[in-house]
Amino acid sequence: MEFYLPYVGLNLDPRELALLCQKQVSLEQVENHVVGAPCGVMDQMTSACGETDKLLAMVCQPAEVKELVTIPSHIRFWGLDSGVRHSVGGTDYGSVRIGTFMGRKMIKSAASLLLSHSLANLNSNQQVDEINSDEYEEHGIDLLKKEASLDYLCNISTHRYEAVYAKKLPEHITGESFLEKYTDHNDTVTVIDPKRTYAVKAPTKHPIYENFRVEAFKALLTATNSDQQLSSLGQLMYQCHYSYSECGLGSDGTERIVKLVQEMQHRRASRDGGMSLFGAKITGGGSGGSVCVIGRNCISSSEEILEIQQRYKAETGYLPIIFEGSSPGAGKFGYLKIRYRASNFSDQC
Repeated sequence: MEFYLPYVGLNLDPRELALLCQKQVSLEQVENHVVGAPCGVMDQMTSACGETDKLLAMVCQPAEVKELVTIPSHIRFWGLDSGVRHSVGGTDYGSVRIGTFMGRKMIKSAASLLLSHSLANLNSNQQVDEINSDEYEEHGIDLLKKEASLDYLCNISTHRYEAVYAKKLPEHITGESFLEKYTDHNDTVTVIDPKRTYAVKAPTKHPIYENFRVEAFKALLTATNSDQQLSSLGQLMYQCHYSYSECGLGSDGTERIVKLVQEMQHRRASRDGGMSLFGAKITGGGSGGSVCVIGRNCISSSEEILEIQQRYKAETGYLPIIFEGSSPGAGKFGYLKIRYRASNFSDQC
């Protein structure tokens, strides 16, 4: 987007660019409907709105920049490329997305049924217009109303999910059975195959718990510099990784890199207790791609990352690319104009 601005005579500041990206008329729809990748907007928003040495906190409902969170100077992140081609256009990602939307539809249906029963119980004793606010709160009617019209799974708290809905969701369901009972999963970019079996519980649970993990991660970044802080941040990343893998979005390469990080971490802990690396997780849409590693910002951490790189090469024959450091997004970076002088260009030809 930033690339095209000078050609149409526009000069937008980062905030205006972010608001333009929120409209997401082009990039997401192109990926969804032209490329056939049923993805969201996190990559586009990060590319446009990111800043150096900061994490971008956003609300994907559908795309709102919440805040920029400074990475503490004692913490460092690395990316290790697994060499496994990442794709959100394949059947795995699409089927997981379908299962997630199925789960949302089931939760909304269950909430509607519970709401009807709650209102019926109240109405059996008195008329609806005589029900006071305390009785509504006691029966959770306002909450059930919100859940019956739920747009985003992450708006359900983890404890509410476990208390009310977790046991109502099947582990799997065939497309045919789902369509017979619920008619549609209300997703405009995926189509249910009646003959296919879809995982439901794992992909439905993931965004609910992932939202909690992200909020906890953000809060922990402001905690006191300590091993406990880094250990807790690392544990959240591991939880995220295994939750994604449970959805079926892992790969042998990314699993091995995470395992190598754990082996390095445990080796240091058993030797002298002075750990440098603390956690790792798959990134993006999964099914390959890169693994993000968190560690202490020190020389020993970098040395361990290099050792993991070499061990992975010895096992797989592929030398992972290491991504480190930070750079601004398009909004902060702006654009460069490159002009060729006609005389110089002709001389080179």
